[in-house]
Amino acid sequence: MANLAHPADPGWDLAVARRRIEQLEAAIMRRTELLEQKQAELAAIKGSKAFRAASFANKLLDRLFPLHTRRRTVLKSVTRRVTRLPAKLWSRRKAKDGPPPDERYLSECTPPDEYRRWIARHEPDTAALQRQRSHRFARSPKISIVVPVYNPPAAFLEAMIASVRNQTYPNWELCLADGASPAEHVRPILERAAAADSRVKVAYLPTNAGIVGNSIAAADLATGDFLALLDHDDTLAPFALHTIVSTINEAPEADFLYSDEDKIDTHGDRVEPNFKPEWSPETLRSRNYICHLTILTRDLFRRVGEFRPGFDGSQDYDLVLRATEQARRIVHIPHVLYHWRMHAQSTAANKGSKNYAYEAGKRAVEEHLGRVGIDGSVHDGPILGTYQVVYHLRTQPLVSVIIPNKDQPAMLARCIESLSRSSYANFEVVIVENGSQLPETHAYYAELRKQPHIRIVEWTKPFNYAAVNNFAASQARGDFLLFLNNDTEAINPDWLETMVKLAAQPGVGAVGAKLYYADDTIQHAGIVVGMGGVAGHSHLFYPRHAQGYMQRLRITQNVAAVTGACLLMPRAVFERVGGFDEGFVLAFNDVDLCLSVLKAGYRVVWTPDAELYHLESKTRGYEDTAEKQARFKREYDLFHLKWSAVLKAGDPYYSPHFRLDRPDFALKAA
Repeated sequence: MANLAHPADPGWDLAVARRRIEQLEAAIMRRTELLEQKQAELAAIKGSKAFRAASFANKLLDRLFPLHTRRRTVLKSVTRRVTRLPAKLWSRRKAKDGPPPDERYLSECTPPDEYRRWIARHEPDTAALQRQRSHRFARSPKISIVVPVYNPPAAFLEAMIASVRNQTYPNWELCLADGASPAEHVRPILERAAAADSRVKVAYLPTNAGIVGNSIAAADLATGDFLALLDHDDTLAPFALHTIVSTINEAPEADFLYSDEDKIDTHGDRVEPNFKPEWSPETLRSRNYICHLTILTRDLFRRVGEFRPGFDGSQDYDLVLRATEQARRIVHIPHVLYHWRMHAQSTAANKGSKNYAYEAGKRAVEEHLGRVGIDGSVHDGPILGTYQVVYHLRTQPLVSVIIPNKDQPAMLARCIESLSRSSYANFEVVIVENGSQLPETHAYYAELRKQPHIRIVEWTKPFNYAAVNNFAASQARGDFLLFLNNDTEAINPDWLETMVKLAAQPGVGAVGAKLYYADDTIQHAGIVVGMGGVAGHSHLFYPRHAQGYMQRLRITQNVAAVTGACLLMPRAVFERVGGFDEGFVLAFNDVDLCLSVLKAGYRVVWTPDAELYHLESKTRGYEDTAEKQARFKREYDLFHLKWSAVLKAGDPYYSPHFRLDRPDFALKAA
């Protein structure tokens, strides 16, 4: 087989031109799909009662206020003034709030207005908070709130203390350790707080012991059943401890808990909510997604060795890594309980002087790998504060690349050629031929058969994606199985090596890649179960280099499912879960397989470090016949029957506060 991987090779220009034509055709087809979808939506609107009512109102308007008459002119003038009033009021509000956020912020963070509306609808009001104060739990543990103090602004320190004293749950103690703050206001504020409430404990250190030393001194004051970590300039939601204790009563075996969080900007507004996934070990190695609010039992805190010197700035990250290694049960609380303050001091620190914190974080992950027996190295991630764990392979196990195919020889050739450029050498290719008619397809097969690592097996039954792949897996020899579409083209040469390294880790059952449409927008960055009724792709159509919600497009992370267009898994896991469910002839079989992997106790991982083009619309076709629509309905119903509990509980890696009718992490309105 000719390898046209280099510009010096004969036919390079022709190969590049053909590839670009294929990519542009795929992009046109995707836009055609979107146009058809919009046309269907327009037809539905025109057929709606609201549209008919609006049409009637327009006709009535034209009759009462005919065009080009004085009555119509006066009406337009009045209407224009009324409709412009909200815009004027909104412009004044924006001027008061400061400059609007830029496009990057809007595309990757929750818009402030959307979040304000969400807060008003979803958080406890005054009456609900009052009911919490009178509530009595079956189990009422004491919560020790640990706060290292060093020179915070007076307003921030007072706000932090007030946020604890305003808690609706009463059984707490506030443990403060001041590292000899030079600012004159710090000690009087602490003394007044301790005098006003016996639950406030303060240790005054002779010198500043740094973040770690001050944290240790504060933790030494703790006598509670649980410890909660709070910074001296941040605040807690008034319902934070009540929510924590409610969760502890629901999950009494939990010894490590963490909540969602947001930020307080320089205007005092709450912004940038961070709605987190359930326990995600691969995500945690990529960044400290747990962060605030962290709660753990005092026993676990003492057992893992408290805070450690040498990790200043990332002492919480180091503690979280060590604690989660030994925790019996880790529980995520899907509520915003912590408000992380943004101010001039923290902004300046983040621009340079806190690089030491990120280096400490890297060392924390390196030591974590050593403790859990993982052979790997830690490198700076693509964004400051993120990390890339490179797992080491001492051998190269055989990977069986399974590619179903029917005709499309040019497309298959491009897929095979991109495989040949892979840095991972030990793989075989199993092509499943399924009714190809074109002579050029069989001519290409004849060329492929000359290569010892490529085999072509024939599927003579009616097409069933699940059955075809199960059949190919039974013919494959590899320790790992890569299910790959013929309309994919690898981009980076180490993509397969990266996926194998992840799939070889203990507990990992399936690995997915980052896939792009031909126009360099995101096609696949992990699948959300429940989106669109069954499952959908997150970050769909985002730009290739976007960071995504909370940097998710740039870090290796845990997800509920990945697409079968490029899915790698250990053969042992595939066999243990029984392979693909052949009841899913074409749709949902990859999601079903991944949920079976999760149910068996394994993890599903998605990585942005394996990049491929996926010309999906080129081969997928449309649900445009009664037969296809009936088949889709059967598989839709089968999925709901089989996974009703999962659909009801929600995707563990996608917050219940996000909408399921769109892929951009928009918040639910109600």
